[in-house]
Amino acid sequence: MKITEHMLQMGFNQALQDNIDNDKAAIYDIARVITVHRDSYIICKAGDDVTAKLSGKFLHEAQTTIDRPTVGDWVYVDFHDDNSDAVIHGFIPRISVMKRKMVGKRTDYQLIAANIDTAFIVQSLHDDFNLRRLERYMVMITETGITPIMLLSKSDLMAEDDIAEKIATILAIIPDMTIVPFSNEDGTNLEKIKGLLHAGKTYCMVGSSGVGKTTLLNSLLGEALFATAAVREYDGKGRHTTTSRHLIQLANGAMMIDTPGMRELGNLLTDSGIDETFSEIIELAQQCKFNDCSHQNEKNCAILAALKDGSLTEARYQSYKKMQREADFKDMSYVQKKQKGKKFQKQINAVLKDKRSRENY
Repeated sequence: MKITEHMLQMGFNQALQDNIDNDKAAIYDIARVITVHRDSYIICKAGDDVTAKLSGKFLHEAQTTIDRPTVGDWVYVDFHDDNSDAVIHGFIPRISVMKRKMVGKRTDYQLIAANIDTAFIVQSLHDDFNLRRLERYMVMITETGITPIMLLSKSDLMAEDDIAEKIATILAIIPDMTIVPFSNEDGTNLEKIKGLLHAGKTYCMVGSSGVGKTTLLNSLLGEALFATAAVREYDGKGRHTTTSRHLIQLANGAMMIDTPGMRELGNLLTDSGIDETFSEIIELAQQCKFNDCSHQNEKNCAILAALKDGSLTEARYQSYKKMQREADFKDMSYVQKKQKGKKFQKQINAVLKDKRSRENY
């Protein structure tokens, strides 16, 4: 198939071309999903935005949400009515995808965006700064090789020394992290952020509501295209202004995906992302004397030694353990989870029975 100039401008690359199904490419056009609605999609082909729906066959074969297109996907499309309407028949395998597991009996996912090159993690210096949440974002982002960059908003509300201190706490756990403090109010470092965006590359912004993602996007666009809302005064939390994901092409040719605010990231897809985010803990564990070290009270345990001398903080180690437990639980089958729940309930019943016996005695 022929790769058009517009496809390259929209982020199509060699890795995607290597994943193309030549049989489908011979029949259908290829376009990129720029918006996802409940029952329809907006796709872009040759600069035109077209409403599209899934074909009946595709919809029937899509067993879970991960089998359906998301923002950033490249899809095989059949256009109708002078390109005013379209039907999606599949998508090109993704080179990266951000997703998190959903709660429920079946293993399902919430897709965030696909085919992303770089993710900007946005936190507020003023009231949203949270290292544990940052670690969760890092696990989600590094899972499929997306490059993370940290943007710290509302720098106008904090002294330079305090900003430097917060940056130092991030670099202490993620030494190679690119970090840019900025302000939507006075314009600090907005040009620096623009310099990080390159034509033909796809970026996304993730972070809690109210940290300034949408305002930053409007600044990058050069117009107030998307609505914003003030942070609530009584608790400092933001209100959701972005309710769906959109892929927007900036003036310099870079593409940006804005995502709804996610304050809680409890159910992450946590496999290789944990090892990369907590690489220093993984390396310490390999230095323990015993291969099956539980890091509880064994002699020559490298992790216990690091906790004792302060080179590893208790908060970071507990964060690692918590996410590892979540990952282990998510990897269990439904039957295993049910058995685990029954076993736990039996333990509770035994404790209650013993308590009643003591009271009656």
